[in-house]
Amino acid sequence: MKGKIYFASDFHLGVPNKETSRERERLLVKWLDDISKDAAEVYLVGDLFDFWYEYKTVVPKGFVRFQAKIAELCDKGIQVHVFTGNHDMWMFNYFEEELGVKMHREPITNQWNGKKFFIGHGDGLGPGDHSYKFIKKVFSNPVCIWLFKWLHPDIGVGLANFWSGRSRHANLAADEIYNGDDKEWLLQFCKTTLQTEHFDYFIFGHRHLVLDRVVGNNSRYINLGHWFKEPHFAVWDGEVLKVEMVG
Repeated sequence: MKGKIYFASDFHLGVPNKETSRERERLLVKWLDDISKDAAEVYLVGDLFDFWYEYKTVVPKGFVRFQAKIAELCDKGIQVHVFTGNHDMWMFNYFEEELGVKMHREPITNQWNGKKFFIGHGDGLGPGDHSYKFIKKVFSNPVCIWLFKWLHPDIGVGLANFWSGRSRHANLAADEIYNGDDKEWLLQFCKTTLQTEHFDYFIFGHRHLVLDRVVGNNSRYINLGHWFKEPHFAVWDGEVLKVEMVG
């Protein structure tokens, strides 16, 4: 394996305001620039934006520094993988066609140096959270997507940002509290999965809590946390997977 594999998630660009989002975007761009020196692949594991919707000829305004850096990495031959999250599930083909990333709308598995990885944003996995799972089915329904596109972008994006912000503010504090092994749905998902197939590493975002937990024999569950404060990432050097703070 040539180069390192990097993982990060939950940047939520766009909130809580333009200035704070721009500051977080600059930090993200600097991190991408730093890791480009030895990266073979980069996995951005969902909720890159607090809201994203691609109209046929229109995409949300802003985030040009972030997009330019991704395009630069792809042009250098560094494969960038982008996962849709629950806040940006309406990403379609723009990032693939314009920037050169590889899009993933479901979790994937991969293997490096004999170690098996399960990678995904994490929303909707494991037991519980039935209300969100229902909402996700509605929002991913082609009819719902088709109806939304008929809203003028100023109305559609503005309305979605309002509701997305309310949801995030309502859940942000709770998302930073560990609920115990029996109530952490992603941890339970890992343990259930291991009953039928071994993975050395499960890597998720979504939870907004940095976690590194043993979930089975030689198996770890990594959650990447969010970038609102003390942003973290994971890096695989071919032998060891480490979770580190940015900076």
